Amino acid sequence: MTMIDIMIRKNVRTIYIRNSSDNGDLFFFTRIIKFSLIFTFRLKLMMLRIIITLYLLLVLKVFSSSSIETKPKLTFDEFFDHTTFSLLNFSPNGQYLLFQTRRPSWNTSSYESILWIYDIQQQTRKFITKNPHKSIKPQWSPNGNWIALLLDDTSSNITDTYHYRQSLEDFPQTEQYIYLYSLTSNDLLPIQIGKDSPLVFTWADHDFSFYLATINSRSAKEDQDLNKEEWQDVIQYRENKKYEQSTIYRIDINQNNTQVSVERNIVKTVPFLIGDLLFIPFDEKLVCTSVSQLIENLQDFEIYSIDLRNTSSSSLVKLTDNEAFDMELKRSNDGRYVLFISVPLGSNNDTQTRLYSLNLINGQMRRLAENFDGNVNGYAISPDGDVYILGQLGTEVQIYSQRSLSEGLTRHIGWNGSYESITLSNQDLIAFIYSSTEKPMEVYLADNINQLQFAKAITNENNLFTQRDLPQAKVYQWKNEEDHQTIEGILHYPPGKFQAKNLPLLVLIHGGPNYASSNGFYANAFFWAPLAATEGWLVLEPNYRGSTGYGDRFFNEIRYRPLSLPGKDILYGVDQLIRDGIVDPYRLTVGGYSYGGFLTNWLITQTKRFNAALSGAGAINHISAWGIMDIPVLLTYIFGGYPWETPHIYQNENPIYQLDRVRTPTLITTAENDIRVPASQSYIMERGLYYRGIPVKLITFPNEGHDISINPWHGKIKVREELKWLKKYGNQSSFQ
Repeated sequence: MTMIDIMIRKNVRTIYIRNSSDNGDLFFFTRIIKFSLIFTFRLKLMMLRIIITLYLLLVLKVFSSSSIETKPKLTFDEFFDHTTFSLLNFSPNGQYLLFQTRRPSWNTSSYESILWIYDIQQQTRKFITKNPHKSIKPQWSPNGNWIALLLDDTSSNITDTYHYRQSLEDFPQTEQYIYLYSLTSNDLLPIQIGKDSPLVFTWADHDFSFYLATINSRSAKEDQDLNKEEWQDVIQYRENKKYEQSTIYRIDINQNNTQVSVERNIVKTVPFLIGDLLFIPFDEKLVCTSVSQLIENLQDFEIYSIDLRNTSSSSLVKLTDNEAFDMELKRSNDGRYVLFISVPLGSNNDTQTRLYSLNLINGQMRRLAENFDGNVNGYAISPDGDVYILGQLGTEVQIYSQRSLSEGLTRHIGWNGSYESITLSNQDLIAFIYSSTEKPMEVYLADNINQLQFAKAITNENNLFTQRDLPQAKVYQWKNEEDHQTIEGILHYPPGKFQAKNLPLLVLIHGGPNYASSNGFYANAFFWAPLAATEGWLVLEPNYRGSTGYGDRFFNEIRYRPLSLPGKDILYGVDQLIRDGIVDPYRLTVGGYSYGGFLTNWLITQTKRFNAALSGAGAINHISAWGIMDIPVLLTYIFGGYPWETPHIYQNENPIYQLDRVRTPTLITTAENDIRVPASQSYIMERGLYYRGIPVKLITFPNEGHDISINPWHGKIKVREELKWLKKYGNQSSFQ
């Protein structure tokens, strides 16, 4: 008999006894008793059914759990088989989507890039070619009959091989080609463009003419040949800089010739290297950006226009003077405006990437999304003239739009995570690259901007990652207790240990500093938090002061305190994790690359709490770094001046003068040809720690630049050795 049974029977008996003297009501209470007995029976039957149902559900759950295999963890080798995407662009008629994939080719010790074309209606994709040029993007012709592209040739890829320390003899003198891919014949037709190294090209207003900018190395070689008897093979530093010239050609294609013969005519030679080139049919102009291999004078990075109707010296007009790196030129639909992204490199005003519009008629420049306090990661112009912006706020990169300069910014509802490389068709279709910390990168297609949440993936390159038990991540916030500024970062938990306590910690610091760790899936030698978490580490990626996406003031506060302030931001985050019981205070490690390496070098001079450190391409002496790196303007800005102007800041924020405090075993990695943070910085640090008897190891990657992007084995070996270092030293107290 159940407890409910007993309670009901007791209540019925009480009612009957209390009313038994009242014969008039006896029949009434007899009915109550009968009703109650029926109710009791039905209640017991219902409870029995519930118990049986719950039992069956429990059995079903147990059976289901045992029949469904748990996802395996991501392996070390699998992590590095990640595919990235670039170059997302609809054809002019909206029928096709052009995109590019890049993945490691282990057998060839290189990266393989493939250009694809996707048919929207047929939902099929077609291979175009392998290894398009690394920096010169393929382009649709105005009518969409051709795709013009260059193929990668390491010997002629001047952006990768040319440094000021090199002789002009290193310029290639072989015939160069632009290739035209025909959508009708599927052929790739070569067009000879001369022996000068190409920089960039742009189509004219029809399918049989384009403009090409090349490095004007001929005059430099002529001068060098004249001086060869006097100077032999001796290189005069900065002599090459005066030869930073570009020649612009007009290439006309003979459409009646099956061999695609061309006519090449010089348009103009300009006294700078050209980064972007854009044809403006409205008033027959070319708009271009000037660039320099050394980023030491912001006046070397401006926007110019060239009047094609009059190519005399007066036709070159400077349009900007904004102390920023201007890039990604695009013309408005009416051709009266040029839009461009502006990356500040030492400005006292803007500190994050902005989007501007330049009026070609009156020369006025205006900022788009002027009330947006985050970072502009990219943009696209729709066929109806709307501007779509990839805006980063905090750890999220979302899609925003602006209909006109006078209207505000609209955020479009999509998935949490990071959107990249957006493009729109004349049929309202929208394509983009998307990922989140738990969803690998793919290309997606949506019917229109209001259907972002229903977009479908048209690629499946990273499907393997969806079959693995990936780490879960969340945003974590804390305060710098000195100035009460809120700082945040991303916590990556080991698989199966989300929200667990007392975990070993790896603080993985992003570079920049004008960058930020975001809610996206990245898998390479620099962004390997998912792999470290899979190996059992709780990974904190802190967005310290100087990170983008948090407003100009948040970035500007790094000035005059470029290491000590973000360093304290990070250490207070570690303190909070310990107070929250999330991390084990005796198993703390730290690492980072580029500016993350700067901060790693600084932090191990400020505290002995870290058991192991991973220093990648980090400066140890910022005075010497200022003198030899290719971007001294950044250090000049964040240190508040030149070394002779603010020597106390350079010294106070310099790890080399505090190396006697270090007790942390440190693994150092660097690239042999790094001109962003030259390898000499890592050698200085290794020698200092070696002389002090601190466990230290230095690994150098040959023939690599700062981004270690030539041989995929190098990045893989880097992370392999870093994981070994963490395993060896990370779980023990600091070296004494």
